[in-house]
Amino acid sequence: MKIVRIIARLNVGGPARHVIWLTEAMRDGEFETVLVAGTVPEGEEDMGYFAADHGVEPVFIPEMSREMSPNDAVSLFKVLRLISREKPDVIHTHTAKAGTVGRLAALLYRWLFWKDVKVVHTFHGHVFHSYYGRLKSSVFLAIERALARLATDRIVVISDQQRDEINRVFGVGRTEQFVVIPLGIDLGSYDPAPGARESFRESIGAVSDELVVGFVGRLTGIKNLPMLIETAGQYRATIAGAGTKLRFVIVGEGHDRESLENLSRERGTDRIISFVGHRDDPQTFYAGLDIVALCSLNEGTPLSLVEAMACGKPFVSTAVGGVVDLAGPLSSSENGYEIRERGLTTASGDVGGFLNGLLRLASDQNLRDRLSQSGRHFVVSNYSRDRLVADIRGLYRGLSQRNR
Repeated sequence: MKIVRIIARLNVGGPARHVIWLTEAMRDGEFETVLVAGTVPEGEEDMGYFAADHGVEPVFIPEMSREMSPNDAVSLFKVLRLISREKPDVIHTHTAKAGTVGRLAALLYRWLFWKDVKVVHTFHGHVFHSYYGRLKSSVFLAIERALARLATDRIVVISDQQRDEINRVFGVGRTEQFVVIPLGIDLGSYDPAPGARESFRESIGAVSDELVVGFVGRLTGIKNLPMLIETAGQYRATIAGAGTKLRFVIVGEGHDRESLENLSRERGTDRIISFVGHRDDPQTFYAGLDIVALCSLNEGTPLSLVEAMACGKPFVSTAVGGVVDLAGPLSSSENGYEIRERGLTTASGDVGGFLNGLLRLASDQNLRDRLSQSGRHFVVSNYSRDRLVADIRGLYRGLSQRNR
């Protein structure tokens, strides 16, 4: 069975790792996979090295990138030409831009060549709120509704919460089109190296009695990092020196880095916040963290929280998208934050609640230990890379059965 897998760009993040792992795994006697990718824009880190490390050679279409432009017509033509040459059994698109270009090309391929190709689209997140203004968001939503109806056999989402939001709240697709396939990660890559914790903490100047709170991800607007900086500012102004000692670190790159560093200086938090850029050694920097923080406005299933749990690190996060599925059932609500089975959650934008959640974790070793243990068990049981590959294989086999 031949698969053409399409993603807009191989930038740093979960979707790029996801498609590379699937492409690597599905090159055997049963499957053949071609990975198609667009251009990583300036200001974002390119994960081409990760593809090379896994023996994957993508077919690059330079005109395809994240933002809308006249080049999209060129991308559509090139993807259609590639599909007509490869003659796939399944076209599987990932992320919004690739989902639009790839599924339009699949629709044209069906109409022009009378081919019964199956089409799958994976929502790693969605752009229906918090990314763009109301008009642009409504246009994207209309496009997704049309593509789901006219050009998609299966819609893959990565959490139950995401399925409910995309299908019920935003009205995209029919219920029977959806299948939930959670992320998968390479669990072995997070085993801490000897001395990793001390090495990382020393690199950011953390002293022995400080707990390190870390964000891991792209430095972009949807992650709402000004909220984390504001949280650090409130901590510094009202709590610092009163018993709980926190230090903050931001791991990642993105086009917002300069403005975020400027904001940190303006807020007087540059002495307790370190920007360390992109790191490809998770076994080192996660070892140096005590708590993982995420302030996003919109998420699918955030890879950083899955990684945090894999490393046995408790987290505090805004309760957006698939975060609630990761954090688990509610135990109690206190002072603007919620204690759940595997993490703490707060309302989006609630700086006070977020700080209270951080301080509760920092002061309660037993709670940190309990969340760490339940989170690690949850990820090992549900988020392995082998499970991801097996689920996708099963999806393709099911589509193949329908052709018989």
